Amino acid sequence: MTVQALQTALAAEHAALYVYGVLGARTSESRTPALFAAVTGAYAIHRAQRDVLTRRVLDQGAEPTPASPTYEQPAATPTPTAVARAAADLESRCAETYAYVVTGTTDDDRRWAVEALTGAAVRQVGFGSPPGPLPGADDLA
Repeated sequence: MTVQALQTALAAEHAALYVYGVLGARTSESRTPALFAAVTGAYAIHRAQRDVLTRRVLDQGAEPTPASPTYEQPAATPTPTAVARAAADLESRCAETYAYVVTGTTDDDRRWAVEALTGAAVRQVGFGSPPGPLPGADDLA
């Protein structure tokens, strides 16, 4: 179960990196510096998490899930509000994924997944979503 959960999270991180790349191209450092910094920072965090997951999967003796050639892009127009909403939605999906990882792992992997879940929830709120009682739990019910 651990490898499957880590692979699921790795696939989600590949998708998050793709989407954040698209969102980064839809914002401007000079016109919306706070949004640009938040998107850029989230991209860096997800890149680091992808790298950690890749190492964890390799440590389990499995071949890491590769990135897909393309992913679904946010459909909204490239306004700052639409970018923030798309980023919040992406972090919500990441929180759901990490909630799944928490249920399918133990020890260090679980502790790491809890931190990743918490980070996704905080970023989701930072992008304008209202805080929920238990991030990522919607998909587990």
